[in-house]
Amino acid sequence: MQIIPVLDLKGGVVVRGQAGDRANYRPIQTPLSASPEPVAVAKGLAGLHPFARFYIADLDRIEGRGDNIRALAALRAAMPDVELWLDAGFAGAAEGRVALAEPQVTPVFGSETLAGVEELEALAGEPRVVLSLDFGAEGFRGPAALLDRPDLWPRRLIVMTLARVGSDAGPDLERLRWVLDRAEGRNVYAAGGVRGADDVDRLEAIGAEGVLVASVLHRGGLPAPDLDRWAAAGGLRGGA
Repeated sequence: MQIIPVLDLKGGVVVRGQAGDRANYRPIQTPLSASPEPVAVAKGLAGLHPFARFYIADLDRIEGRGDNIRALAALRAAMPDVELWLDAGFAGAAEGRVALAEPQVTPVFGSETLAGVEELEALAGEPRVVLSLDFGAEGFRGPAALLDRPDLWPRRLIVMTLARVGSDAGPDLERLRWVLDRAEGRNVYAAGGVRGADDVDRLEAIGAEGVLVASVLHRGGLPAPDLDRWAAAGGLRGGA
């Protein structure tokens, strides 16, 4: 079971995600770092465990109001051996190929910003691409045809339930099961709502490959023995 820490970037700092209400995300306050500066927060998280990968959301690019390129460059320099899954509002294959030119960066195509299913068709067979199926309170965000075309899904999928991000609502098991039933052996990662180790174990039990987490790590909800347990099973430093 892979545990992937999340860094949400906005205005050059790490912010705390809360139920997908990005307009009200504020700089994070965490016992793991004295500041919300991205490298400081990342090092604080790395102090919990030598995570193999981090998920980075450039919220400014996702919302079309700038970017966090400098913060991303600093993270790459500070953690050269860590794979960075980057969701930067990629709309099409051309942008994804630019990201793929950086060996350390894995582009995450969020369905909410994807221009159309043809963009995934153009990247068919690219093993490093990740697709995030994004769900808001109103339902699926993205080209409707995407849910009906699992043949276009890459081998790694995120099921992002934005309304549960930063909440204590628990993971969206029903939606995850729905995707897993259609994923045909692809690796599926959960995002949103994890409260502690029991939730991670439930996700593993239904077939999830991993989980993206933030708040639960900052409040100490995934203790070192649990992180060690998943690592011993090959989840934290290995896996696709």
